[in-house]
Amino acid sequence: MHISSGPFMFILYVENRQLSSEFYSKLMERTPELDVPGMTEFRLSEGVVLGLMPNSGIARILAPVCPHPVAGTGIPRCELYFRVQDADRATGFAVSCGAALVQGAQDRDWGDRVGYVADPDGHIIALACPIAHTQA
Repeated sequence: MHISSGPFMFILYVENRQLSSEFYSKLMERTPELDVPGMTEFRLSEGVVLGLMPNSGIARILAPVCPHPVAGTGIPRCELYFRVQDADRATGFAVSCGAALVQGAQDRDWGDRVGYVADPDGHIIALACPIAHTQA
């Protein structure tokens, strides 16, 4: 199988697409490139897109082979690892946007300072910067 050079899309299944769209708009301080009832898309960087698809929409494709995605709402099903300039400030900002605090920013043994929050559907968002950056 040959995978093309992009764009690459990562799609989160969400219970309330409008609520999630507003949350990610605030969090990433950008407007979606596509915002229609069946999908919201945010360009994260050249060739990388974050999509938000309603549980009810994807369920029509997945049924009856897979469980309805609503059964997983609130259960951490993935992690988005975002690079930021200041993990402590970004974690606080995410909480002010409506994220649930999972764990405040801490130095991790892999060399990053990372704070963890959960979006309205329980998807985990890691907000990370190099430890060396925080000591400057």
